[in-house]
Amino acid sequence: MQYDPIKRSLGKVFNLHPLLRALFYRLLDLLLLRSWYLRRELRQWRLSAPADARILDAGSGFGQYVWRLAQMGEAFQITGVDVKKEQVADCNAWFARAGLAARVHFRVQELEVLHDEERYDLVLSVDVMEHIEADEKVMQNLCRALKPGGLLLISTPSDQGGSDTQHHHQEGTTGFIDEHVRDGYNRDDIRDKLLRAGFSKVDVAYTYGRPGSLAWKLSMKFPILMLNASKVFFIVLPFYYLLAWPIAYCLNYADLRQTHATGTGLLVKARR
Repeated sequence: MQYDPIKRSLGKVFNLHPLLRALFYRLLDLLLLRSWYLRRELRQWRLSAPADARILDAGSGFGQYVWRLAQMGEAFQITGVDVKKEQVADCNAWFARAGLAARVHFRVQELEVLHDEERYDLVLSVDVMEHIEADEKVMQNLCRALKPGGLLLISTPSDQGGSDTQHHHQEGTTGFIDEHVRDGYNRDDIRDKLLRAGFSKVDVAYTYGRPGSLAWKLSMKFPILMLNASKVFFIVLPFYYLLAWPIAYCLNYADLRQTHATGTGLLVKARR
């Protein structure tokens, strides 16, 4: 299933007014369980971060996490990179209208050829690695881009069924999200890759246990399936969320409070 066309359609709606874009970011924060985990980690990182920290969002997409980080530190210098030119142009334009152009910038960049050296205190990579074939090269580049002691935060599907694991065969690739190049990461495999890339300490934890996986289906999978079937469901969607969101919220909260022996997502913290 193609996820990007749905994201583009939603982006057009929420770009009609700057306040709608900010609302869109807040809705994503509420809906996406990975955002719950990342916000918790970012709050912890903020306690010891430099006041003028330099941050890289490696695969910035809509700019959701750049917006979040810009609110966390008034002097943070934030760079968002993405391979999609139209998305980079859109983010630069919107963040300029929001008065943040002096310390927030987006650029077109392939992570396989990132050449920044010892520049960032924090690098964020959210649902990116599963899209990149040369992932070890990217990990090396991100390690080199960090200052000594800097932190890399990765959120990615695990090999326990993340994003409804896709399958590769001669006729093509099938699965809920077709843009992935791998069926998620094994916890030990991603730790070993990061250590080989030059990181000194790597912690990997499962996310999206049973509560979170059910919440994801309610808040993301089923709505996207509906929108892929027909754009008419854009009209139905608000009413669907009135019923589904309270349940998904409780499930997200339960997932965040638990330690999972397994799960369909991984949260990775790697120190240079």
